[in-house]
Amino acid sequence: MSRIKTCFDRLKKEGRGALLPYLEAFDPDRETSLALLRQMPEAGADLIEVGVPFSDPSADGPTIQLAARRGLKAGATLKGTLELIRDFRKENDHTPIILMGYYNPIDSYGVERFCKDARSAGVDGLIVVDLPPEESEELAPHARAEGLDMITLTAPTTPDDRLKTILRKASGFVYHVSITGITGTRSATEEQLKAAMTRLRAATDLPVVAGFGISTPEQARAASRISDGAVVASAIIKEMAATYDEHGHATARSIPTALEKIRSLARAVRS
Repeated sequence: MSRIKTCFDRLKKEGRGALLPYLEAFDPDRETSLALLRQMPEAGADLIEVGVPFSDPSADGPTIQLAARRGLKAGATLKGTLELIRDFRKENDHTPIILMGYYNPIDSYGVERFCKDARSAGVDGLIVVDLPPEESEELAPHARAEGLDMITLTAPTTPDDRLKTILRKASGFVYHVSITGITGTRSATEEQLKAAMTRLRAATDLPVVAGFGISTPEQARAASRISDGAVVASAIIKEMAATYDEHGHATARSIPTALEKIRSLARAVRS
């Protein structure tokens, strides 16, 4: 059984949703991001989404764009991100890791090689933002062969007939983009989330998590109750980045600030 399924099955028995915090690899440097990644589970992360820095992100708002730029400046690559996860797995073999990124670096790396290396490093699922189902046949068979879940994205504008196509080969969980826009810009209302979950749960038995625009503990609590989990990204990065020095380097406050944000979100999700 995959780590992702094991995690959601456990949370279902506990009667609560999941907290999925986001980390941009190599932001602002490899050592800081690895130290933060290692401490996120103890702070309350049920699953962790690790972003691969990319120069031309299409779905990410300014906060994550800046984090990706810092990561690239620090030397981030797809191979380096996988090595980061491999080092994390030396101390943690149970927390699911979802790798989030764009297709260009995967294609350049080599699809089959990437899937083998991702599984070997300890990745559990993939979110490839710019790869719709119709164009995923180069990646999906190799991902399935390595036991990697292909996490599909839905949006408020996704029509019912399109949902069938998106969900046909989905695995792990479904990521519902709760707003029509980029990350970290605004939030969906509880009524909008409830309407979306009613429609999605009628279409799939997979867990559904909500992301984009969730930033406060209150929003995370509501999203994790209405859906099966809340993804929080920009809010964590923004508070951590505010502690960097004038050169964009981490300070003694950086990791504690990020961890306290995650703890506050976790307390809300568990309350």
